[in-house]
Amino acid sequence: MRIALYPGSFDPITNGHVDIVSRAANIFDQVVVAVAQNRDKRGRYHFSDEQRVRLATASLSHLQNVKVVALHGLVASYAEQIGAVAIVKGLRNGSDLDSEAPMAFINTQLGGVETVFLPAAPGMGHISSSLVKDVASYGGNIDSLVPSVVATALKS
Repeated sequence: MRIALYPGSFDPITNGHVDIVSRAANIFDQVVVAVAQNRDKRGRYHFSDEQRVRLATASLSHLQNVKVVALHGLVASYAEQIGAVAIVKGLRNGSDLDSEAPMAFINTQLGGVETVFLPAAPGMGHISSSLVKDVASYGGNIDSLVPSVVATALKS
């Protein structure tokens, strides 16, 4: 079975994330979405770990070969533990590649797993969790940016 790991903080999961997972699910037998901690974002999360897992699970429930887990630890170690053949990362722009490439190298060195980059689909490159939270905080319409369960959670 060809397993891919898709790690991220998903605070919150967006339609861009859902698109990447959907596309990865067409390539791999199973995709494990790992809701992880980002050291640079500690203390700045809008949603708790449990809420982020719940929102991601609800947003991806239509994909039969996808499961969502909480990840506390190194991505490379977890990828090795589950037998992942690849780590999937989405790229919106060149800046994403600049930040993801060094991590891909380290993950290969630490866990022997390759990173597969999927470019953002047309019309998705502008979506980020930070942008979504910012727009939502001012009462803006985020319905086209996130799954409905996330829009509801951000509005409450």
